[in-house]
Amino acid sequence: MKIKNVLISQPKPAELEKSPYGEIIKKYCLNVDFHKFFKIEGLSSIDFRKENKVRLADNTAVIFTSKHGVDHFFRLATELRTEIPESMKYFCSSEATAYYLQKYIQYRKRKIFFSSQELHDLVDIIRKHKTEKYLLPCSAEHNNELSDLLDQHKITYTKAVMYRTVPDDMTFLDLNKYEMLVFFSPAGIRSLFKNFPEFEQGEKAIGVFGQTTASAAREAGLNIMVEAPSPTAPSMAKAIELFLAANHKNK
Repeated sequence: MKIKNVLISQPKPAELEKSPYGEIIKKYCLNVDFHKFFKIEGLSSIDFRKENKVRLADNTAVIFTSKHGVDHFFRLATELRTEIPESMKYFCSSEATAYYLQKYIQYRKRKIFFSSQELHDLVDIIRKHKTEKYLLPCSAEHNNELSDLLDQHKITYTKAVMYRTVPDDMTFLDLNKYEMLVFFSPAGIRSLFKNFPEFEQGEKAIGVFGQTTASAAREAGLNIMVEAPSPTAPSMAKAIELFLAANHKNK
């Protein structure tokens, strides 16, 4: 299989040439297009009340797993005219998300905790503050990995659906142009078939990142040829590079 054109369902890196994809493009003379297949829509304050039996002010701590969660938590707090007390504690799944809080609060004056590893590490931090009442902002399409861990350790928390992912209009794309399609979430897989209901994989190589994406791809009848993370390919870029190297040898 000759791979020359690749479609990656993510935004284009700010500095493509310096990114891992830039190295692959140069090494294998690829044409790579980047297009995010879905968009994030926040729930209105009315829909939030309908879908969640929770008051933001009733919680003493918030768990953030993404910047989307941060944005929509503070947006809804404003729309619902809820004052977030300075005593509120914030637990973030990454350092980047923790620092993103500076957009809304004075970072140094708040109690902010973050994990630099996996969700297990975040839960270990949360367990040291078991008396808090936690709020978990999430998407309508969230997976249960974190909530399962919280349940396992008997952490008191409430899920709050604040936003949803919806397919974006991708019908301008000519999928026949690409020999490889790469997806990073179940939402991307759903968007593929929403935009192209007659899509057939044929000889195209399908790449996926994450177990939930892989499950969605297989349920949709796709044959996965590139998968990450794995012991040999912790990133999608590395998985693609290994696939291309093996494909090149087999020519």
